[in-house]
Amino acid sequence: MSVLIKQATIVSKGSPLNGKRKDILIQNGIISSIADSINQSAERVIEDEGLHISIGWIDSFAQFCDPGFEYRETIETGTKAAASGGFTDVLIIPNTDPVISTKSQVEYIIQKSTNSGVKVHPIGSITKNAAGKELAEMYDMFNSGAIAFSDGLNCIQDGSLLLKALQYVKSIDGTVIQLPDDKTIGTNGLMNEGIISTQLGLPGKPAMAEEIMVARDIELTNYAASKLHFTGISSTKSLEHIKTAKSAGVKISCSVTPYHLFFSDDDLQQYDTNLKVNPPIRTKSDRQNLIEGLLDGTIDFIASHHLPQNYDAKVCEFEYAKNGMIGLESLFGAVWTIVKQKWSIEELIDRLTVSPRKTFGLSIPDIKEGEIASLTLFNPTSSYTFGENNIQSKCTNSAFIGKQLTGKVVGIINGTHIHIN
Repeated sequence: MSVLIKQATIVSKGSPLNGKRKDILIQNGIISSIADSINQSAERVIEDEGLHISIGWIDSFAQFCDPGFEYRETIETGTKAAASGGFTDVLIIPNTDPVISTKSQVEYIIQKSTNSGVKVHPIGSITKNAAGKELAEMYDMFNSGAIAFSDGLNCIQDGSLLLKALQYVKSIDGTVIQLPDDKTIGTNGLMNEGIISTQLGLPGKPAMAEEIMVARDIELTNYAASKLHFTGISSTKSLEHIKTAKSAGVKISCSVTPYHLFFSDDDLQQYDTNLKVNPPIRTKSDRQNLIEGLLDGTIDFIASHHLPQNYDAKVCEFEYAKNGMIGLESLFGAVWTIVKQKWSIEELIDRLTVSPRKTFGLSIPDIKEGEIASLTLFNPTSSYTFGENNIQSKCTNSAFIGKQLTGKVVGIINGTHIHIN
């Protein structure tokens, strides 16, 4: 199949084509021509006022719930949500049933997603069944296609076990991912501990639960001379720990969710269960410092933390609601709305493309003739109200519904697969 993209502004930091408007012809999944104007006929023409194009975006922390929780999401619906959000690649967490803790489970994910149009990269669990007790066979999972290792939603509490994992992955140049959360602190907390939690009469979870784990894991990573990625960073002190460690040469990286950049605990005053997440939404000050941390490079990239929950898990009392929010479809609009006054579009796209690929050792595609197409099409000036019509996921647990966002995804082209919203 041939596709002709007309007059798209190329966004590729460091590329000689960056900022230039070009026609791009793709034939059978390969970029065959890039020119100021291409008059050749094509089976499909994509043309849109304000159209921009970059290499394909990648998300590093999403749950597709398959196998075991298909009533919330499947690989099919998850990849549709990813494509709709502009992602050609997604790393999925191992919290399924059974857990992705064996090579057969890794192979199941890869085989089931082969024809989805979105490249799905399984994250293998660090421990068997993500139970935090005994190391899983990480080497076997790596050989079968696991791209990184994490217990996903379960932070490893045992420091000696995490140290062993950090030492183990060195032989394969692997990266460990931690969602930092000391479960012995604020165990029953429902939101960030602070003035708002007191006003609402809800038990709070202190930021210290995250910060202590970040400080501990930095020391373990330094001792092991290994690589660790913190996902879902939400507090100012965590950022300070990470910034200091990076300047000291410790091999750590971190990512932030769109909702921690967009919301503060003030937004929970209506008891919106879609804002019940872990780590919790923090204070206005934390939110502002996270934005600054993204801008100054302390935060390496953005991760969706796409976590579908069914209707009954969210439409209930705040106390009983489950944690999590979907985020693939709204990520670009939410983040660009926040940073567009302070940042160039090239900087944001770099954090959605190059930075996560470097962190996890993935090859970086290019926009040039002869390359396999791995492209995201978007319009950074388009403003719209995010609604359920923008959601391809099985679930609609998003606090962004009804929010005015700037920056809309047009679609993706990933090899011979085309998805246009």
